[in-house]
Amino acid sequence: MITIDDFNFENKRALIRVDFNVPLNDEGEVTDATRIEAAKPSIIKVLEDGGSVVLMSHLGRPKGSLNPKLSLSHIVDTASETIGVNVKFVADCIGDNVRQAVASLESGEILLLENLRFYAEEELGDEKFAEQLSEWGDIYVNDAFGTAHRAHASTTKIAAYFSGRKCFGSLLANEIIAIDKVLSSGEKPVTAILGGAKVSSKITIIENILDAVDHLIIGGGMTYTFIKAQGGEIGDSICELDKLELAINLLEKAKAKGVTVHLPVDVLAASEFSNDADVQISAVDQIPSGWQGLDAGPRTLEHFKSVILASKTILWNGPIGVFEMPNFAKGTIAMGTYVEKATKQGAFSLVGGGDSVAAVKQFGFADKVSYVSTGGGAMLESLEGKTLPGIAAILN
Repeated sequence: MITIDDFNFENKRALIRVDFNVPLNDEGEVTDATRIEAAKPSIIKVLEDGGSVVLMSHLGRPKGSLNPKLSLSHIVDTASETIGVNVKFVADCIGDNVRQAVASLESGEILLLENLRFYAEEELGDEKFAEQLSEWGDIYVNDAFGTAHRAHASTTKIAAYFSGRKCFGSLLANEIIAIDKVLSSGEKPVTAILGGAKVSSKITIIENILDAVDHLIIGGGMTYTFIKAQGGEIGDSICELDKLELAINLLEKAKAKGVTVHLPVDVLAASEFSNDADVQISAVDQIPSGWQGLDAGPRTLEHFKSVILASKTILWNGPIGVFEMPNFAKGTIAMGTYVEKATKQGAFSLVGGGDSVAAVKQFGFADKVSYVSTGGGAMLESLEGKTLPGIAAILN
């Protein structure tokens, strides 16, 4: 794997594809700079070598039209503050204005280009657009894991113009290493914690990781599809009725491969989908009619705790309950504390996928696990065993 550490950038211009698709409030201010922070090591490496940096990114989904609300000009101040170096900005990503801005860039300086997706050619993977972008650097660095699963001009097509002069940035390299630890090189026992609402969104992940894991903990809303499939009473809990046979098949596949599946045994059931609902602890397969499971119960959490604390490698994807409601967040918080404790004992822990990342940030676990993935869709496709276009373009 060729990374940014394999190059010396002295008097060179690095063209770095970053993922600065950060959330903005109504005033256009950045509300979470995590993705900018994550790209900092690669940027600083180039500057310390004595090179200059041209950054390209997308923001939101302007779908090829110029939307001022999605201009990357909004993030310049935050980027300068986060990186610790003044970031220059040019209000386009191709053309003469960019050419002039790039030409005047000196060693130690950073230039941020305008939103790539203001051009429809970016998402279409247009060769000509990729060629125009390629003019802005001597060495191409892909450090945008969040878009590595997209075959866009700036993530895949552009790499063809940098034969022998392309590499992974620190962030993308770390993502690849973290996923590899879970899928192939991690110390055993390996435990995957899969939560979230739907079995259908996790089918291919479950099928792919069965060869890699020793234990599979299933929580969240998809619990009830598995319980119903086994003949349990789930009341009004969320359930994919068209996936019952699939759930049984997955359990049989796991058993055949020697993977122990851990399902909840009790749940915190609610009278309605509301933080203010009446609640009761119920056996997971005996939830009364009119009630719905919204969080893991105490016996379940004790059992999950014993599995997690005995693990050496842990993947966590998806919350255990409806953590957005404080009264149903206890299970997800408890899982965070177990993963934190296992990590302190020497386990490697990877958290990834939108809601679980949001949960670990919200409850203060982000710096207490080994690695938090920055790419939701990209990580899920990696776990499904797919080769991501943005990664393949560097390896080819």
